[in-house]
Amino acid sequence: MRLTSLLLSSPPSQLAATTTPLLLDVHPSPAMGTHQSPIVIGSSEISKVNNSTVTLYIPTVSDLEFENLGTTIEVPLTNGTLVVGNHTYTLAQFHFHTPSEHRIDEEYFPMEAHFVFSDEDGSIAVVGFLIDLTSTKDHSTPLLNTVFADVNEIAELGSTTELGLLDFSSVTRHFMNNDIYTYSGSLTTPPCTEGVSWYVSGLPLVLDVDTYNQVKKVLRFNSRYTQNVLGQEDLLQLAADELNGVVV
Repeated sequence: MRLTSLLLSSPPSQLAATTTPLLLDVHPSPAMGTHQSPIVIGSSEISKVNNSTVTLYIPTVSDLEFENLGTTIEVPLTNGTLVVGNHTYTLAQFHFHTPSEHRIDEEYFPMEAHFVFSDEDGSIAVVGFLIDLTSTKDHSTPLLNTVFADVNEIAELGSTTELGLLDFSSVTRHFMNNDIYTYSGSLTTPPCTEGVSWYVSGLPLVLDVDTYNQVKKVLRFNSRYTQNVLGQEDLLQLAADELNGVVV
């Protein structure tokens, strides 16, 4: 199952006009629940997964397309799995946000990658990797070097480029060998559906500054504003209600 239709329920031209930190949250489509994403992950407050219960497997693949969807840049990929306990999810795609959508202990990062999965019942899980910067490509996460090698070729909406051999082994090891924060949240783009199981790596991947600047020029700003503490009303909805004179 490919989840692009869920993540991008509005045409790119329409969504692009409502991706400012405020207007995304008053878009007609988003759900305004009390478990919206992204959040500030408090390292002492948000649960961590027992790593022995989690397996992320994505085989080495080639000849995949890298697409500019107008709202993100995405790689459709359907032959990976996330197993949490006895629950198995199948990979649909991975895409990127600048800057990061999640923060850890209030610290934000230059970029974030989302690997989107679903199970047979349509339940969604997302594996998130924050991405920090390094000075040289030699220290970058190898997968990111390969994915972004020709990012300039997808600068225009609707453009695609073919990727070389993608080896995910360093990323999957990274995920399973470091802290994994988990919570029940939502999609971060309309319709912002809740009930999404998030698994966010506590240790960022790394990307060299030069490549990051190339990606940023293509991707631009496409991150949702940080939401409220889980279980509490959306911060921007509260602000909108206040501006409209609604008593809360």
